[in-house]
Amino acid sequence: MLPLGKPVKSPVIISVGQFCPEKAHSLQPEAFAHAVGILDQDMPRPKLQFMGSCRNKQDEERLWKLKERCRELNLDNFVEFHRDASYRDLVQLLCGAVSGLHSMIDEHFGISVVEYMASAVIPIAHNSAGPKMDIALNEGGRKTGFLASNKEEYTEAILKVITMAEAERLAIAAAVRKCTQRFSEQKFFKDFKAAVQPILAPKSSS
Repeated sequence: MLPLGKPVKSPVIISVGQFCPEKAHSLQPEAFAHAVGILDQDMPRPKLQFMGSCRNKQDEERLWKLKERCRELNLDNFVEFHRDASYRDLVQLLCGAVSGLHSMIDEHFGISVVEYMASAVIPIAHNSAGPKMDIALNEGGRKTGFLASNKEEYTEAILKVITMAEAERLAIAAAVRKCTQRFSEQKFFKDFKAAVQPILAPKSSS
């Protein structure tokens, strides 16, 4: 299990997802650059790490444009790209991240958001569909993530995560990890068994 405590000298925000159009990656460096520009000079400078794969030439072109946009935003010293990285690399990156970005609109579910949360990484996801309805729900009255709909709201959420007190961040991280139990294999088995039991149970003779 990955630790709750993360390095905060230079807070890391991670973005995991295929470089396909529906993931709407282009929003992320815009919001991140805006957040970096607003931060007080004495605050630690955050880093943004992109991790994903390319399925075809179109995805490769999309990744190239994303890198170009980061350069235009003067983010060369703040952004890293990890293409086609291994699972071990993914675990290491999640281990060092305090927050994770997900900007797909109307995501059916959002497994990468759940992966963030299972790794005690506070998610910032689009305010729609799966993340809104099923994933980023309160746990014991405590927030388990942030929902955003545009650059300004993503910027605000990024700033909240990287500037919050360590004690508060650890409390949210603990709640984030705990709420992922709703998506565990044990929970699925229990709910599935309860759903099919009435069908499989023998009918009593009248």
